[in-house]
Amino acid sequence: MPDMKYGRSLDAEKYSKAKNYPEVCFKAVEEMHKQVGDLKLDTKGIAYRGLLVRHLILPNDIAGSEEIFKFLSEKISKKTYLNIMDQYHPEFNSWKHSKLSRSPSHKEYKDAVKLAEKYGLTRGESYRHMTKLFELFY
Repeated sequence: MPDMKYGRSLDAEKYSKAKNYPEVCFKAVEEMHKQVGDLKLDTKGIAYRGLLVRHLILPNDIAGSEEIFKFLSEKISKKTYLNIMDQYHPEFNSWKHSKLSRSPSHKEYKDAVKLAEKYGLTRGESYRHMTKLFELFY
């Protein structure tokens, strides 16, 4: 269950001092998928093997969600189980960066979910749940 935090090297370096983060992370996720494949669920819906990717939405598209979703769709599998998370809350030194000094908006989260759908990534509980909520309230 890897976290894919950044889709662009410049943002990874600027906000986390993690030079080449996407390149290293993408290679690691490719290897994980090679070893375990797509997530498999038993008859009760409990995962027993496979890749589940977590991606935290950051305000102002700092996470580079489109780059991550494109990578997953084209290099891993459209069947990738994706947990799109919206719980970022500014803490510690985030106030030093105006673009990170707030939580993501509902629109930013909705846009990320739509991007995942654009790339054919529709497998994931948070995705299904949030899509239904957006239809009801937005």
